[in-house]
Amino acid sequence: MSSRERILGRVRRALADLPDTEPPIERTYLREHGHRTTAQTVDLLAENLADYRALVHRCTETELPGLIARLLAEHGSRRVLLPPALPPQWLPDGGPERVPDQAAHTAAELDAVDSVVTGCALAVAETGTIVLDGSPDQGRRRITLVPDHHICVVRTPDQVVSSVPQALERLDPTRPLTWISGPSATSDIELDRVEGVHGPRTLDVVLVTTGPPGAWAAA
Repeated sequence: MSSRERILGRVRRALADLPDTEPPIERTYLREHGHRTTAQTVDLLAENLADYRALVHRCTETELPGLIARLLAEHGSRRVLLPPALPPQWLPDGGPERVPDQAAHTAAELDAVDSVVTGCALAVAETGTIVLDGSPDQGRRRITLVPDHHICVVRTPDQVVSSVPQALERLDPTRPLTWISGPSATSDIELDRVEGVHGPRTLDVVLVTTGPPGAWAAA
């Protein structure tokens, strides 16, 4: 008998008298810190995103293409990377060269792209966090980690939750989740902040109001 077989045998004997099913986990913790209206939750998201040094913008669906065009122009973007199912109406006609994401793209090719535009799975107000899950309007994880500039569109209020527990209830744990709180940043031992080391140096978050203006302000 090999050492491996002896070790596994001991593990099986040690587990022999344990129940087959795990007892349910009690989840009695707070699901959110205080009650807020829908508008207050979106405002809190904007505040915490800005605290993490993301650049926050608000607009309507009609204004979105013009805003994205302005953000790309301000960044000097000549080539913009797009996930496969980004709504085409989000980008205006003309503008930077559109580069469809392809699995064959190398890291160097992705690094040569100036900007990437994506949607998101949802956003967490209490932590100022954007969550991507690899859906077709977000694309593969690496397209938001290599380019220097990321424009992320959040539909409000539908994609905004107050807390992490609420987010986990809506997310599929089998998907490749990326949790983003501000642009890429790190600090050395002297706490000098450096941005863009392992991800986008600039994160523009666009909060797009869906539905008629004021429809959910007091919800």
